[in-house]
Amino acid sequence: MHTVKEKNNVHIRGRADATHTIIFGHGFGSDQTAFEPLVQAFEADYKIVLFDNVGGGKADINAFSPSRYSTIQGYVTDLGDLLRELNLENVIYVGHSVNGMIGLLSAIKYPSYFNKLVLLGSSPRYLNEPETGYVGGFNMEALEQLYNAMSTNYFAWASGFAQLVVQNEDRPELAANFAKTLSSIRADIALSVAKAIFEMDHRNELGKSVIPALIVQTTDDPAVPKEVGEYMHRHIPNSQLATVNTRGHFPHVSAPGEVISIIKSFI
Repeated sequence: MHTVKEKNNVHIRGRADATHTIIFGHGFGSDQTAFEPLVQAFEADYKIVLFDNVGGGKADINAFSPSRYSTIQGYVTDLGDLLRELNLENVIYVGHSVNGMIGLLSAIKYPSYFNKLVLLGSSPRYLNEPETGYVGGFNMEALEQLYNAMSTNYFAWASGFAQLVVQNEDRPELAANFAKTLSSIRADIALSVAKAIFEMDHRNELGKSVIPALIVQTTDDPAVPKEVGEYMHRHIPNSQLATVNTRGHFPHVSAPGEVISIIKSFI
């Protein structure tokens, strides 16, 4: 049986004797390398823990099970295992996209480990709900088209999806880097995880969190509209909402300096 360190390709950097640990959790199709500018900004003062979600990055591909990861609760269990195995405390959890929600659910389940939460472009629910007025950004028809494109020609889909969500067309290397990590995921795993993410609904959980949270959005995120950030801010107790002056779904990649200063003032 693999250790969590092996399974999740865990890397520990920064100050071993620091009182607080920052854990960085990457979003769908990304990996831990996306946080490099943030790691460099914090490693002098904090212990840093980096990991890859099972099914992505350099995590153990053999650890992926469609039943365990049919919902994001499988990843919540993984994060709990990581916290215990590394015996962490005073954790500042910085989660991008789906990993923001994984961090929030983990903080509800294992609150004693956590000190603060930073949710970068995160969402509890991606599907619109016209009957209640909830705006998530997607409808089921759009998701079916997305799944179909992933099934038909995964690499073409990955390239187009990367350009769509990263934006910042004046810096094409940003989308190219994301397309590269996205394309390295096995197509069947990517489709399985995408369904678990895009069809999840954790809105009822938001009010259960007792950990101070910083919600970070960009001015124009095609995956997580501003209404989602405002919804989370209203429903997560003790939360703050900050907008970074950049477009796209990757504020830590397209505007790392601004994200670093927002996090520093929060923690």
